[in-house]
Amino acid sequence: MLKYKNAICCAALCFLWACAGTVRAQDHAPAVLPSTGFGSGTAGPIGSGDLVEMSVFDTPELTGKLRVSNTGDVILPLVGTVHLQGLKAAEAQALIRQKFIDGGFLKDPQVTLFISEYASGNVSVVGEVHKPGIYPAFGEHRLLDYLSLAEGLTPLAGTAIVITHTGHPDQPQPVKITAGTAPQPENNPEILPGDTIFVERTGIIYVLGDVARPGGFPLDHDGQLTILQAVSLAWGINYTAARGSVRLIRTTPTGREEIPIDLKRIIAAKDTDTVMQDNDILFVPSSAMRGALRAISMTALPAAASATIYRAP
Repeated sequence: MLKYKNAICCAALCFLWACAGTVRAQDHAPAVLPSTGFGSGTAGPIGSGDLVEMSVFDTPELTGKLRVSNTGDVILPLVGTVHLQGLKAAEAQALIRQKFIDGGFLKDPQVTLFISEYASGNVSVVGEVHKPGIYPAFGEHRLLDYLSLAEGLTPLAGTAIVITHTGHPDQPQPVKITAGTAPQPENNPEILPGDTIFVERTGIIYVLGDVARPGGFPLDHDGQLTILQAVSLAWGINYTAARGSVRLIRTTPTGREEIPIDLKRIIAAKDTDTVMQDNDILFVPSSAMRGALRAISMTALPAAASATIYRAP
């Protein structure tokens, strides 16, 4: 049986709890969004303005929510002021339990505490997402939760995401996501208040010349796209195309390079289907241009600059 010191009645406990839940004007926390039900916040440390929820088994008079003051304190029934700032939820509940025992208020209390709202930090989502911005950190969330809040990735988003944790800004955490597969735990890490999520942009290749749909196309989600795949994205070559005179224009550290491509041999599996790189231009000349191949670079580069960028299906 639980024993209360000085036989404090339930009515008095309720009064104390109401007083404890009252926050002075100078301790008001900044506004945060309500909890979305993603999970209880047990990950990050408690900070000023956070909303913590405490329950004591078989003692409903001691169950309720408390806002952490600007000084990092909460006022508990019977116990009084307790400093929680900087503690994890498990550490805070152990401290509160010991306070009840040391004061002789409860013999063996079963205390549970979790952070229902974080007000001491936000999460920034930037890069190739539909709604980049700063989102409140409430409860325990992971990477995919915040990508969902940002309304998902743009068509130009790559597979690489970099997470900068507020506690270790010099140790960014790289994450790789793959479309069409269930995320692995290591690719859906926990996000803490103050973290920044940066979604990198994928590369773009260009298919120009005598094709059905010339334009720019994002690289595949694994960062690779072969010549035949690129031609397929351009809806194929026209019947007037010079298949044996295709050129791959690639920008290298030493300058621009033109690589001759025999599309007929690649289609026949006699040549390797070359993997394209970011900013590569695949130029397919028409039969009438066979005698003017020296002018391909001068023709292709301006066309690439004004090409329409298509979303891969």
